[in-house]
Amino acid sequence: MKTRIAIQGVKASFHEEAAFKYFGEDIETIECESFKKTCEMLKQGKADYVVMAIENSIAGSILPNYNLLRDYRFHIIGEVHLNIQQNLLALPGVKITDIKFVESHPIAIRQCDEFLSDYPEWTVKEGMDTAACAKGIADNQLKNTAAIASALAAKLYGLNILEKRIETNKKNATRFLILANQVIEQKNANKASLSFQTGNAVGALANVLQCFAEQNVNLSKIQSMPVVGKRNEYDFYVDVEWKKQSDYDAAIRKVLKHTVNFNIMGEYLKNEKV
Repeated sequence: MKTRIAIQGVKASFHEEAAFKYFGEDIETIECESFKKTCEMLKQGKADYVVMAIENSIAGSILPNYNLLRDYRFHIIGEVHLNIQQNLLALPGVKITDIKFVESHPIAIRQCDEFLSDYPEWTVKEGMDTAACAKGIADNQLKNTAAIASALAAKLYGLNILEKRIETNKKNATRFLILANQVIEQKNANKASLSFQTGNAVGALANVLQCFAEQNVNLSKIQSMPVVGKRNEYDFYVDVEWKKQSDYDAAIRKVLKHTVNFNIMGEYLKNEKV
């Protein structure tokens, strides 16, 4: 039986590419219309893993997904970095002068601002997913509409690439998390995602960060999210990296004294290959 991976979006989306990169191509992709639905599939045992985008080098953190991590409390067992290359896709035979509408995911649209500014006459419409917009053009034979999506989407849905690499910043990468319902021990783990709250005292967060610094544990990301229904209270999400396991273990022992609701969301192998 193939490993079942829940992704937000349809086949040939960047989520499917990330799933292929992490698990290989011999998998069953479960298409979901929302990130929440991917979590439900994993919770109900209808998927083995979820691949979830968490941040983009241009658009920043995907904040609603931090809420899902908090609510579902899945375990992060790995990460994938994917170089995002956006292309302008249309039906075969359609020229750039025929285009009146462009559709894509809001983040993809933002990634291609500079290119789109050259065509102020186009109406830009936001869709749920880059590949779904490409599929919609093919399914409905839209001759006046282009999609911003991957080369894989062009191939799968029989579209032509009118313009390649239209993303503004060529170092455009998205980081995806691999989520599981059970803790899966990762040998030689050198990265962890943690969440916690601190008191409101002056320097409370600084004290926590100092614990990591003293133990040579590098803080690669910090994100704060308001605690629902509590004014001036925040959940902090941090990613840390280490070279020596003993340094990390010591840092965690120290941090526990300065935090409440401390949670290790996952310990895994750092992935740097874009």
